Amino acid sequence: MANSIDAILAIEKANRLNVITDIVRSLGQAHGYDLYILFAASSSYERIVKQIYWIEGDWFDDGSEVTATRYMQVCPVTRHLLNLSEPFFWTKQYNDGGERYRIVWHPRGNGIHGLQIPIFGPTGLEGAVSLGGKNIDSSSDARILLSQIGMAAFRAARKLIDGQPIPVLSPGLSPREREILQWIAAGKRQAEIAAALLAPQ
Repeated sequence: MANSIDAILAIEKANRLNVITDIVRSLGQAHGYDLYILFAASSSYERIVKQIYWIEGDWFDDGSEVTATRYMQVCPVTRHLLNLSEPFFWTKQYNDGGERYRIVWHPRGNGIHGLQIPIFGPTGLEGAVSLGGKNIDSSSDARILLSQIGMAAFRAARKLIDGQPIPVLSPGLSPREREILQWIAAGKRQAEIAAALLAPQ
């Protein structure tokens, strides 16, 4: 889906989970991501992953099923959700000592890399979306776009699965937010968007 605004609106209107996942997958694949997990979270350090709404891809490179417990045991970057309030990139690389996970600014090299998107609400951390792949786009544009899509996907999925109403703080995206998303979809770079935002109206 080329237009990110249309994608967010389609997610918000979705009445089935597969509609949401199809949109996230389409945009994710366009940026090199083929691993997806969307889950409800708790503030418990021992059990952050409360319920997995959607998981896709071979997260552990062994074809095994991913459960909430195993995901927490094998993917330690998830614990960073309790300490960070913004989306962050992570990388998993292999060396003689086994797997090594790190939080990074820009993933590079061999291994699986990804973007973790924490979702916050009135009660604090409510969930997260994580996307991964071996050749991902880790640009600022991709991070902003996928973060917006991930947040919309989590809220829509939670509404469908848990039946929880979503607090509406505004009628949707502001005109300025829509404009920024259009610039991102059009391929404008972060510096160009920043200059446009700082220009006198």
